[in-house]
Amino acid sequence: MAGISAAAVKSLREKTGLPMMECKKALVETSGDEEGAIRWLRENGVAIEGKRQDRVTEFGRFGVFADFENGVGAMVELKCESASVTQLEDFILLAEDMAKVLAEGPGAATPEELLAQPSTIKPGTTLGELKLDLFNRVREVFNIGRMIRIDAPTGGYSHNSSTVAGVLIEVEGGDSETAKDVSMHIAAMRPSALNVDELDPKVVENERSILTEAARNEGKPDKIIEKMVEGRLRNFYAESVLLEQPFVKDDKQSVGNYAKEKGMKVKRFVHWQLGEGDQSEG
Repeated sequence: MAGISAAAVKSLREKTGLPMMECKKALVETSGDEEGAIRWLRENGVAIEGKRQDRVTEFGRFGVFADFENGVGAMVELKCESASVTQLEDFILLAEDMAKVLAEGPGAATPEELLAQPSTIKPGTTLGELKLDLFNRVREVFNIGRMIRIDAPTGGYSHNSSTVAGVLIEVEGGDSETAKDVSMHIAAMRPSALNVDELDPKVVENERSILTEAARNEGKPDKIIEKMVEGRLRNFYAESVLLEQPFVKDDKQSVGNYAKEKGMKVKRFVHWQLGEGDQSEG
């Protein structure tokens, strides 16, 4: 250890963010070779990470990237062990970088394929190496959950408060600001379908049965029950269907009318909530 200078240890620490003693040990193991020490630290981190893969990762956030002009967007769910880590700047940047690489790169069918691709925020480093470097600093396991890429004009929004949500929408026409507004609406109002036709028929039929029974209990004659039920179903649609919901920024018009006014057609949306295995999509 006597042959390793304080300056060398400091330089390695600045590059890796790891504790001084770990940096010194790595330099000793590699005879003072800084690049070799970085590799040694990563390899050592892989070994430690491998022993912790059974840990639960129930927290996290969504990296969302939407490029309206170039017609591509992506969303990646990055999970971790504790709520505090989700607020770390490096964790946020990693999630965002993953989404950007997924959108702008060749695409990826698996987390492994995505992690093998180059980072856009640290040249010469893959996403996997960036993820491992962060693990070495905070000693928490990170897992990639769901991921999606849309090759079309998109809007997106990541809502990271007490309830973490990520939204990505595919649109036609309009502009990026309108697409983002609709994405924010989805995160807030959580529609279950894009339009009435895409609602689960069983759900609609169940609601119809409930409304019909309620009308009968009110003593309404059979000849007007059907009209009453159809009228009340519109309220149900306004709660469940994106294009029928009152727009959060102007509840005097529906989301569908707002989009139409802006010359935009919403073709598809994906809404994920952290910790929910299934996605809302319309």
